[in-house]
Parts: sequence; structure tokens; C-alpha cells
Amino acid sequence: MKKTFPRLAIYLNCFVLAVCLEGCAGDPLQSGLDPFAPMVFKEGTTTMPLNPPNQATLLPFYVSQHTIFKFAVDTDSILIGADGVTRYIVVMKSPSGNEQTQYEGIRCDSFQWRLYGTLENGAWRENPLSTWRNIQNNVPNRYQASLAQGAFCNFNSQEKNIKTILDSLNPNGFIGGQKPTNSYGIQ
Repeated sequence: MKKTFPRLAIYLNCFVLAVCLEGCAGDPLQSGLDPFAPMVFKEGTTTMPLNPPNQATLLPFYVSQHTIFKFAVDTDSILIGADGVTRYIVVMKSPSGNEQTQYEGIRCDSFQWRLYGTLENGAWRENPLSTWRNIQNNVPNRYQASLAQGAFCNFNSQEKNIKTILDSLNPNGFIGGQKPTNSYGIQ
């Protein structure tokens, strides 16, 4: 009996040590995979649209009471990317009637936008200097902020449901993330 007890103690100690080591191997801080660490953004491939915006699916949207431009988004062009970027075609019209059409993307997690290209003479031209820029919230032509706050984002995460985005863009209820006020500040 005296010989089996030390042998049993050695086996028990080895078993406890093995269980402890196995438990440490699954520790995210030991393995380097911290579930609370910030994710590194990796943008997917972006291809330019093949066609100009579809006039039948252009939907005007509210930007601010201070803007003099008119804005519309081609609802057929809205692409909810798996990389967290919502891509779309936007058409801007000046008071003189000049139009500019752009293909852009919005990131909700960082509140940024990117100009991928413009429509020139009926053909898409890629922007070679395209970079992510912060969305400006306090300028009159704040259309990216209106789209992000009013339709494309759910706080700081991407809206994944196209129907929810289209419902949010409804011209009768879309306010671009801000309620319009009259000159006395009354809503």
C-alpha cells in the first residue's frame, strides 16, 4: 500500500498539471487572440459601376436647411459590403442645374467616407487619390453625414438590411439624422 500511494500522487499531480496547461492554452491573452482587441479594418475589392445612375431609381434626400444643392442617391447602386463599407452612387445638382455624379463608400465604425470615382462624359473615372476621410457633420453640404446618420448606419455599425435603408430614405420621413427647423428654431 505504501508503494501505490506515491505512485497515485504522481499520477494525480501530472493530471492536475496537464489540466492547468490545457486551460492556459485556450487563454486569449496567452494565444494572442484577444477578443476585446480592436479589429483592424481590411477593405474589400471595390469595382466601379458599369452604368450611370438609373434615373428611375434616383431618390432625393434631405441634407440640411443651409444647403443650396439638391442630392439624390441611386437606390439600385447601394451595396452593403461584407467589409463594413456601404457603397452607393450619389448625384448632386447645383442651383444652376449642373450635375456631378460620384461613386462613394461610407464606414459607420469610423464615421468616414471615400470617393471611389466620378462619372465624366458618360464613363466612370476612378479616383487615383482616393483615401478615407472623416465625415463632416457641421458643413452645409453634409450629405455623407445625412446618409450615414439617416440611413446607412445604426449608430456606429453598418445597417445590414437593404429594406431598412430604403425605408429610411423615404422622402416623406428622411431627415438626414437631424430634424429640420424653421428660422425660429421650432421643429
